Amino acid sequence: MEMTTVWWITCGVLVAAELATGTFYLLMLAAGAAGGAIAGWLGLGSSVQMIIAALIGGGAVLAWHRLRGSRNLRAPAAANPDVNIDIGQAVQVEAWSADGTASVRYRGAAWRARYAGAGAPDAGTYVIRAIDGSCLILDR
Repeated sequence: MEMTTVWWITCGVLVAAELATGTFYLLMLAAGAAGGAIAGWLGLGSSVQMIIAALIGGGAVLAWHRLRGSRNLRAPAAANPDVNIDIGQAVQVEAWSADGTASVRYRGAAWRARYAGAGAPDAGTYVIRAIDGSCLILDR
């Protein structure tokens, strides 16, 4: 079996694994394997093929990781409505205590709440912005 065939099989296995797991990094490594296959097709030696595959695959993984790490695309889980269905829900606050906390009823249970906005809070309707343990972080 020729080395280019091995590279293409490796590329196909990596793409199949990516489809099964949803890991985008495996697709980058598959691109590296495709680069190794093309290098083999051009008649370059096996060590050059491996170097090209490593540079393309590793470089793509590094570039993607840095791109994703440089942008904060996701809110922390405590404030992410995709993770926590309570984020964005409204609660009624009857009164605030002197320490800036309140006791509120939410989903049939008593919760401790803390105000995260500017200024002094007053009684009224607030929106859950985050959850810190068993404390609701509220804002207008």
